[in-house]
Amino acid sequence: MFMSRRFQGNSQMKNELEGVKALVFDVFGTVVDWRSSVTAELEQIGRTRNISRNWTEFADLWRQGYGEGTRRINEGTDAWVPVDVIHRRKLDQLLQQFEVPGLREHEIDHLNRVWHRLNPWPDSVEGLTRLRTRYIVSTLSNGGVGLLVNMAKFGGLPWDCVLSAEIFGRYKPDPGVYAGAARLLGLAPEEVGMVAAHGHDLLGAQRVGLRTFFVSRPDERGPGKPFELPEAIDTFDVVADDFVDLANKLNA
Repeated sequence: MFMSRRFQGNSQMKNELEGVKALVFDVFGTVVDWRSSVTAELEQIGRTRNISRNWTEFADLWRQGYGEGTRRINEGTDAWVPVDVIHRRKLDQLLQQFEVPGLREHEIDHLNRVWHRLNPWPDSVEGLTRLRTRYIVSTLSNGGVGLLVNMAKFGGLPWDCVLSAEIFGRYKPDPGVYAGAARLLGLAPEEVGMVAAHGHDLLGAQRVGLRTFFVSRPDERGPGKPFELPEAIDTFDVVADDFVDLANKLNA
């Protein structure tokens, strides 16, 4: 089991974490298994139309397009648009690139909304339910509010509230997203913990004073794929194997 050395050996750090009142969660990859969910829906299209494609590569490139799109917006290269639009632009490109024929507009729109229907990791609902007994639990995702609400309904995710980068007109890891979440919750930054499986997300939260909770998701890119812990892992307040482990470490 992982545990941050700061959390394990520093009683002052444990006391400081007692002041945390809310946990905000990255969603894609941290709470839900986007890759297998998207790949499964693409494979179903392949079976229905009797076409064979590398659907895992399609899913990976689609996710890559999301990252590129949000980065270009934060850099000021592109105007702000919701994640659904970023996903649709990349999807249109990939349908041509992979030569997927015959999809009508309503079918493409339904496929694009697969990101609203992602399956939680097996520990997510149990861990969130336990953490919710001690903390406010909220999303803090680049996904839009509507997307996150739909995903919560689909996967039974027990959020107290839904916060999205969409509210702030920027995308993580822009510091305004993390600071804005604390402000909307009526809390000081140090009273909020960011939970994520991605080091860059936690470093962004760390820069504005949020506490940082790393949860390992080694299968995010697929079972057996190389997985490296973030270089900054020793700077995070807690490191956990999954949400149940995080709940155990936070006595929830």
